[in-house]
Amino acid sequence: MNREPSFVSLAFGDGRFDHGDVFFVSIPPQAPSDPRLWAETMFSPSSVPRAVQGLFAVRMLFASLLGLRPAPSGVFDVREVVGDEALMAFDDEHLDFRCAVGVDVHSGIVRVTTVVRLHGWRGRLYFTPVSLLHPLIVQSMLRRTRRVLVRGR
Repeated sequence: MNREPSFVSLAFGDGRFDHGDVFFVSIPPQAPSDPRLWAETMFSPSSVPRAVQGLFAVRMLFASLLGLRPAPSGVFDVREVVGDEALMAFDDEHLDFRCAVGVDVHSGIVRVTTVVRLHGWRGRLYFTPVSLLHPLIVQSMLRRTRRVLVRGR
């Protein structure tokens, strides 16, 4: 079967962003294929590694030092599911973010696509340290989610 490679994501929005990344893990044979389940598990307190929980607390402290409001509860709730992808989105005064969790059964991968649009100097200053740790955090959460979902079946 000849397939043209393509990659689209709900996270892309209108295509304008300041930061974007994509991380992958393979899908174990017994893992579920529901993107909402992957997204909700990935951001549930039981799936977030303790070190990452600590970094979230540091992030909130840093945001308050910049005069930014704390993120409201539900910021990582799934907003919509289209096809094989679940989208989490939040717009704030200092940045807008989109995070999409896609489950590609055909390719045997789960991908997490994150796109951030920054607003003003506070957004840039806030996101600079976040961008350095973001890859480690997302990869850690994604691997842990895979373990949690495989054990739960």
